[in-house]
Amino acid sequence: MDTVRTSVDIPRDLHRKLHEAAKLRGCSARRLILESIERIVLEASPQRPKRRLSLERAPVSSRGHAFDLSSEQIHELTEFP
Repeated sequence: MDTVRTSVDIPRDLHRKLHEAAKLRGCSARRLILESIERIVLEASPQRPKRRLSLERAPVSSRGHAFDLSSEQIHELTEFP
């Protein structure tokens, strides 16, 4: 694994809590830091936007011709639970 060494100054109290948390989890402080960074990076990565069905256009038949239906007619033809 290709790595880069870096240093970060953290408050003494947080450093102590970090090592306590790592000990409780049974891992090293390094592992806990890396997992936390990975989680934050994944959360920050851009998500693909969900595709939404656009109701702006008229429904089109399989032959490519637009239906000429009013909202009321569509509502009558559609079954809702």
